[in-house]
Amino acid sequence: MDDYMERGIKEIISERPEIEAILEDYDIGCGPCTVGQCLLKDIMEVHAIPPEEELEMIRRIHQVIDPDSPFKANKIRKKKSTQKVVIFSPPMQKLVDEHKFIKRLVAHIPHIITSMDLGTEEGRQRVLDGIDFIRNYADRYHHAKEEDLLFKYFDEDLDIIQAMYEDHKNARNHVKNIVMGIETRNWDNVITNLSAYQELLTDHIRKEDDILYPWMDRSITTAQVGTLFSAFNEVDQRFGDAPTRYEKFVNELERDYQSNEE
Repeated sequence: MDDYMERGIKEIISERPEIEAILEDYDIGCGPCTVGQCLLKDIMEVHAIPPEEELEMIRRIHQVIDPDSPFKANKIRKKKSTQKVVIFSPPMQKLVDEHKFIKRLVAHIPHIITSMDLGTEEGRQRVLDGIDFIRNYADRYHHAKEEDLLFKYFDEDLDIIQAMYEDHKNARNHVKNIVMGIETRNWDNVITNLSAYQELLTDHIRKEDDILYPWMDRSITTAQVGTLFSAFNEVDQRFGDAPTRYEKFVNELERDYQSNEE
């Protein structure tokens, strides 16, 4: 079992597909991940599994890998119990709060799709206004804090961080395809990429809020938290009132769709 702890989880799953289902029982979705090769031991740390659940999960994995040998519980590392309620540091809370506005916009993508009229200038502009929010608030403002600042405190070759970079890259490609679809009047392309963007961002934000940010908060020092918070404030100052205007845009978008439903 010790040898397996040092192996990549994707390799292990390819050999023993049953292990993917075991991980899913603990809300660990390694199977669909397309980037990198997290080690099995790293998954325990990143996902902050409580000791009693970790012990049971490894026992089940051991039964799949080596059912004929006894499971030795004393080989499992000891750690403190993990609280279920996560309290974020100030800089991480900033990112979580920004996610709330992004999620609100993303949640309205089905409404945008069903109500959009790409045959008119006004209809096309409604979609382009949403793209403007995505490019300038979600990407240049929010993702810049992650890629240019937060991720630099960690080994950027780690699978979990590479997966976030890959999500950002794919999201940008969807946005490019949406704009191209509007310019070429390819409505199917617009709808396909809007839907794909919604699915990608919904899962991406869940991974960051539930897995990445808590793990990063446990890993950085108090001094680093202060430095990061100051750096985030500098980004806020650089963008001026733009974030507030984009947040106002989301509020107005919600009011428009709510009034249309009444």
